Amino acid sequence: MKLSDFTVLSFDCYGTLIDWEAGILDSLSSLRSKIANPPTDEELLQTFARLESEQERSTPQLLYSKILAEVYRRLATHYQVAISPEDWQTFASSVPNWPAFTDSVEALKYLKKHYKLVILSNVDRVSFAGSNKRLEVIFDYIFTAQDIGSYKPNPNNFQYMLNELAKDDIRPSQILHTAQSIYHDHIPATNIGLAKAWIDRRKGQEGWGATAVPKEMPTLNFHFGSLGEMADAHKKETV
Repeated sequence: MKLSDFTVLSFDCYGTLIDWEAGILDSLSSLRSKIANPPTDEELLQTFARLESEQERSTPQLLYSKILAEVYRRLATHYQVAISPEDWQTFASSVPNWPAFTDSVEALKYLKKHYKLVILSNVDRVSFAGSNKRLEVIFDYIFTAQDIGSYKPNPNNFQYMLNELAKDDIRPSQILHTAQSIYHDHIPATNIGLAKAWIDRRKGQEGWGATAVPKEMPTLNFHFGSLGEMADAHKKETV
């Protein structure tokens, strides 16, 4: 199997293209400063991961900005910190401020020359629009949790994407799902039969950070430490 065997790349965005862990930690800095015994970065990210996945499962109809608001309030309760409405409102609207990984823009511009680019993201349209500006590329298709009515790893999200792409005669065999999260992306992508490229942004780090701990490790077709590495691998294939 080669990267050049595919014509479509479907992307997770947050954790893969946008450095959501940096964005989350920056956006939670005010809350953490109020905690008597502040958690480490990894402890705070793990708590966020648990609360976010629980919230998405229990209220899949909520926009992601409202998911974040609920998670912030639950974090405050967990750490026994007093907060104001302004605090959770600021966190709820923070996604457009989260930075892109340093290699994302250049790699996307290269890959755009060779593939149709698809976003399949656990986010709302307004939040993604802010991130899209940072990524500086026009995606051919954008599918959000707001469009679908559920959050990954729900298989409905992947089936929705496949149904929409099929309207333009794009078959699953043409698609390489490209993502960081094993829990949100690679397990459900495996179950629906998609090929997968793992962009292992936490390579060399302990733990799973802001993503829930996966119950299994699926077989992955490609493994890269960054999107830049993936673009470089494609260049070598096609020289």
